[in-house]
Amino acid sequence: MTAVVTAPAKEAAAPEPGLRALLRHRVHRKLLLLGVAALVLIPVGVALWGSGSWPAQLTVDVSGPLDDANKWVVDNRDTHPLFLYFLLHLSNTATDAVDGVYQFLDAMGWLGVLAAGVLFAWRAAGLGRSGVKVAATAFGAFAVCGLLGMWDATLLTIALMVVAVTVAALLGVLIGLAAGLSRRVDRALRPVLDTMQVLPAFAYLLPFVLVFGTGTPAALFCTVIYAAPPMARLTALGLRGADPAVLEASASLGASAWQRLRTARLPLARKQMLLGLNQTIMMALSMVVIAALVGAGGLGEEVYSALSTVDVGKALAAGIPIVLIAVWLDRTTAAAGDRIGESSPGGGLLHGRSAWALVFAGVVAAAFGRLAIGKAWPEGWTYEISTPVNKAQEWITENLTFTEAWSREFTLWILNPLRDMLIWLPWWSVLLLVAALAWLVGTWATALTATLSMAAIGVLGVWGKSLDTLSQVLAALVLTLALGVLAGILSARAGRLERWMRPVLDAMQTMPQFVYLIPVVALFGVTRASAIIAAVVYALPAVVRITTQGLREVDPAALEASRSLGASTRQQLLQVQLPLARPALQLAVNQGVVLVLAVVVVGGLVGGGALGYDVVKGLSRGEMGIGMTAGVAIVCLGLVLDRITQPATRKTD
Repeated sequence: MTAVVTAPAKEAAAPEPGLRALLRHRVHRKLLLLGVAALVLIPVGVALWGSGSWPAQLTVDVSGPLDDANKWVVDNRDTHPLFLYFLLHLSNTATDAVDGVYQFLDAMGWLGVLAAGVLFAWRAAGLGRSGVKVAATAFGAFAVCGLLGMWDATLLTIALMVVAVTVAALLGVLIGLAAGLSRRVDRALRPVLDTMQVLPAFAYLLPFVLVFGTGTPAALFCTVIYAAPPMARLTALGLRGADPAVLEASASLGASAWQRLRTARLPLARKQMLLGLNQTIMMALSMVVIAALVGAGGLGEEVYSALSTVDVGKALAAGIPIVLIAVWLDRTTAAAGDRIGESSPGGGLLHGRSAWALVFAGVVAAAFGRLAIGKAWPEGWTYEISTPVNKAQEWITENLTFTEAWSREFTLWILNPLRDMLIWLPWWSVLLLVAALAWLVGTWATALTATLSMAAIGVLGVWGKSLDTLSQVLAALVLTLALGVLAGILSARAGRLERWMRPVLDAMQTMPQFVYLIPVVALFGVTRASAIIAAVVYALPAVVRITTQGLREVDPAALEASRSLGASTRQQLLQVQLPLARPALQLAVNQGVVLVLAVVVVGGLVGGGALGYDVVKGLSRGEMGIGMTAGVAIVCLGLVLDRITQPATRKTD
């Protein structure tokens, strides 16, 4: 089980052969109607509006009211009843919870925390030889955090994670129970969860900063909201997928609805729920790191402060522990998920409650060890890597000039022309193009949603910046799909290559998006191309995996029939496998768009500019009007891109 640091992929089912001709007929009919509409609407648009960017008279200044709202919140935060009797209690509770967990971890001492991480990972994988590898991963992760001098920052990040994941998992389970037991609730929640899945992490920060200000509460609450949807979705999926025969047998024995839920539905959904917990943990870690922008502290703040001063060595020293924590958490929850349903031996010290007793005894014994060796990580056991890394980075930039040249040429010949072309297009033609694409791949509802979202961007007055961001997303998406589909084809046709690539893709999928910026800045500097490269690397694993799986699930009978007719390997791929794997390829495009947008926006920290820069500017300088306007535009752009890449076959239930 591997974790994707984004929202879980939506279900995609290949159309039955009998439906394929009908879908093709519908596409042809839509193309004909679009052609007729273009002949009518384009001359009308030229006559009425001509060309040019979004008209100034159709914009609404929302930054002023947002700045006023922010000022009102700041002025009334200590006096208004809403803050005194509700929001202040939430804020204090969040701060106290995180501080309490941090103080508890600090009191355990470095040896106690190390023992807890190792023993719990070992227990999750089953005490014995089967869990040694997972335990060794945990030991290596915590040891490196200390050796790099990031022990205190690691503890704070873990404290934020513990509280955020606990609340997000509980919230997700409650929502999942409601959606899994009621079709009506599921239909009502689905568009909300769909929207939450396509929103970049940056978009979650600003509303909570507006209400709670910078600090732990804003970071915690936005992390909870960002990480809860996977738990809700997979809990609902597990409950709906429970074996009907088991439920019928339970009902025939006179069990009530509550008893059936407790004794049948929830146990049968355990594997899906644990997968949801894995996804929630990965997304929470990604968000906790990004939340450093609003004063969350921990490893994310170390990375952010280093990137802001272009100190690659310091950023890497904080980025490595983030990656190792992600790997530790992923391997631990994956090992626990793999053991669900296995028949465990009877008694013995290494099984059941006795095993948990041994784990707790070991943790307690290690925690008391702080009395002899101290609770702080020994300063003599740290190694400072920032200086040699910065020297290596200077050598790379001085001697490997091809990275700088590639960045410059890519910006000059790809990014700039693409941005200029989008800005040159008449605003009404962009709306028509968005509507046409969304209707072609979806329905009238999706076309209307996409068009209204694109129009909202213009109304907000950030048309040019949004098209700049869109140009970066399109450039990164083309690179991602070209590399990802090619790698997916090679992996599907060569099992050995797929096995070699699997650990690399696993590691890439567990890394928070913030971390991808570090090596990119080291090689390519602070440019728009850096944001593109980081987005490509971040989105690549999902595209490769989905493409590989789609090609491998092609009906073997179709391949055998093509071989019997004398088709070559190239003909089989182009005329059989790729057409039959089209639903998976469409899903790969959709997931690639969502993941690319998430990192392109974060790329505002390293020279990406456009909407991402406005969000960072609003957060760092307290210019809430600019930041919130850019954040809403990012949400609208995410909805547009999601709707024009969602196949209509995924709308069925």
